[in-house]
Amino acid sequence: MKVYISADIEGTAGITTWPEAEKNHADYPEHREKMTREVLAACDGATRAGARDILIKDAHDSGRNILQADLPEHARLVRGWSGHPMSMVQELDKSFDAAMFIGYHSKAGDETNPLAHTLTLRVMRMRINGEPVSEFVLYGYAAAYVGVPVVFVSGDKQLCADIKGYNPNIVTVATSEGKGPSTISLSPKASCARIAEGVERALKGNLKKSMLKLPKKFALEIEYSNPVNAYKSSWYPGAKHIGNRTLRFETRDYFEVLRALKFMP
Repeated sequence: MKVYISADIEGTAGITTWPEAEKNHADYPEHREKMTREVLAACDGATRAGARDILIKDAHDSGRNILQADLPEHARLVRGWSGHPMSMVQELDKSFDAAMFIGYHSKAGDETNPLAHTLTLRVMRMRINGEPVSEFVLYGYAAAYVGVPVVFVSGDKQLCADIKGYNPNIVTVATSEGKGPSTISLSPKASCARIAEGVERALKGNLKKSMLKLPKKFALEIEYSNPVNAYKSSWYPGAKHIGNRTLRFETRDYFEVLRALKFMP
């Protein structure tokens, strides 16, 4: 079995403030290690389920967060950013049996994770076909575009609830819950144990049932915090102002949405 893991940090157990996610801050090393341990737990669960080829995308900030020393021999790691439109799922293709997202988080506009956002803090809200979307949706659709089901996601409680609205067959583990600028989290050991168990269960199930259904057409709307950013991004081919700070981009090809997301936000 060949599986893909995309890992972020804002949905890991215990993380609460932006400095904890920033590479040059004193609080960062502790949460970098937690991110790594949750990825290792996912690898353990995948291995128990029969995975013999695991590709991991370090998908937070610089793309250089995961500590590599304890990764299993049958795992490979994508570090940094190539600039490819697949971005947080770079190198994912139809050769994979399943994909999993670790440490993902609530979407921009949510109040259920102090670190909630979609791609960048310049974005107030992002919608596809009128529905606010998270990074899970953006890259879950990317996985579906290449024919790969996302079978497992760990992250904050609101994200996990949202996912069930897209496909209830996706196994989720809620690592934390935001209360204003605070969080209530699992312990790191409990989080890792639940992730390992959830990944194993997901990969032993019917993988095809977890495939997201792609819409037939896509209307991407990005509402910016600052109207100046909307003006700058309005020069992207096909982007149109629908408000002082909101742009709209329409297409029938999801890959075109991914390309737009490399330049518009």
